[in-house]
Amino acid sequence: MSTVESNVRPDYDDELKAIADYALDAVIDSDEAFDTARHCLMDTLGCGLLALRFPECTKHLGPLVEGTQVPCGSRVPGTSYRLDPIKAAFDIGAMVRWLDYNDTWLAAEWGHPSDNLGGILAVADHLSQCRVARGEAPLVMHEVLDAMIRAHEIQGVLALENSFNRVGLDHVLLVKVASTAAIARLRGASREQTLSALSHAFVDGQSLRTYRHAPNAGSRKSWAAGDATSRAARLVDIAMRGEMGIPGVLSASHWGFCDVSFSHSNRDLSLKPEDTRRLRLPQSFGSYVMENILFKLSFPAEFHAQTACEAAVTLHPEVKGRLDEIERIELTTHESAIRIISKEGALANPADRDHCLQYMVAVPLMLGELQAEHYEDDFHQAHPEIDELRARMVVVEDEGYTRDYLDPDKRSIANAVRVVFTDGSATDKVEVAYPIGHRRRREEGMAVLEAKCRRHLATRFAPGRCDEIMTLYQDAERLAATPVHRFVDLLVL
Repeated sequence: MSTVESNVRPDYDDELKAIADYALDAVIDSDEAFDTARHCLMDTLGCGLLALRFPECTKHLGPLVEGTQVPCGSRVPGTSYRLDPIKAAFDIGAMVRWLDYNDTWLAAEWGHPSDNLGGILAVADHLSQCRVARGEAPLVMHEVLDAMIRAHEIQGVLALENSFNRVGLDHVLLVKVASTAAIARLRGASREQTLSALSHAFVDGQSLRTYRHAPNAGSRKSWAAGDATSRAARLVDIAMRGEMGIPGVLSASHWGFCDVSFSHSNRDLSLKPEDTRRLRLPQSFGSYVMENILFKLSFPAEFHAQTACEAAVTLHPEVKGRLDEIERIELTTHESAIRIISKEGALANPADRDHCLQYMVAVPLMLGELQAEHYEDDFHQAHPEIDELRARMVVVEDEGYTRDYLDPDKRSIANAVRVVFTDGSATDKVEVAYPIGHRRRREEGMAVLEAKCRRHLATRFAPGRCDEIMTLYQDAERLAATPVHRFVDLLVL
């Protein structure tokens, strides 16, 4: 017995239409969102500039064919490269993510929405230069900030109740989708072209999370988002050349994304069976994500460990002279931290170490700080006491921490650290519920963010250039009105 499937071509999936309509037509009028986007822009670029100190990052940068000349080529901040927008998107995205120091969003899925800046800035710089070459008005930085808000919102709302990690897919899928929508808007794509590009973003084979987890954690996690935002720029270009879309990419029975890649991802979220094979959009798109974004201000560390690092720094003065007397270190945390970054045994490389909760607590307990250099092989090999401290750590879940982590009105990222000594004495249990980059500590955090940005600019530019960039950044109206290519002029060698 055989069956014949209907060949009536469907309309685009509702989720794609919602994303496209928001990207192209929504009006963003939140002053808070634009102000936060301005801070996010500079923090993200600073993280990328700091990454240029690491050869493992810079080896990926530059043209695929040496000596390539690109008219109106996109520039890569901190370098003299002028590349086609697709390769520039990869380079900027890889720089931004390399040190795990840019912003974070935590929900059913996790991610770093500022990863989208790779594609946004590369395309915007190219477009601005092309406009000027044609005698037209340039693109201005307000459009970059607007695109950032939209990309943050798309990535973040899709992450609220859709857990891609539970089926082994990496969160850079959301970078590709969000960057596709934002770049389509920048390039002036039609609704049909935008829908086509979005459908191709989902129909692509998606990145597996293999490279983020023991025993396979490695440096691909540092350039995967650059690859995703670069792919988005390519897919928009393909769609704008007239390539047809795949309208039922999400919902097609057996062949669609939800059946192939997502059919079990929500199994632990207590959803109705009929909902488990569809992407969920629990709220309309607006500016919620940018307004609530989490900044990494104190530590280049996976975000679930930020408050643990802060607690360890607090305890450092009390334990630094007694490291040999420590019997155990009690780490109290939430379920996501245990699942993602709690590790025992040997750590193979820097990417493995910056995703190890125990390592990220041991270093600040010992030194009172945690810097990117502390993950490198030579530092680790020179300090065997780090692994000795890790071996004495006990990690337990506090179910209250887990509930507050998932509570949309709280979204805490709580950790606590307590040290017990061999003589029976112990430190207080130091608990930190909200990291300094959280919205609840935004006012406190902005001064830290500006200092972080200035410090990172200084790794690449002379004091006068740093002052010029910081002065522009601090003047919101002037920054928004600055032509994109003139802004990028300040950031290149």
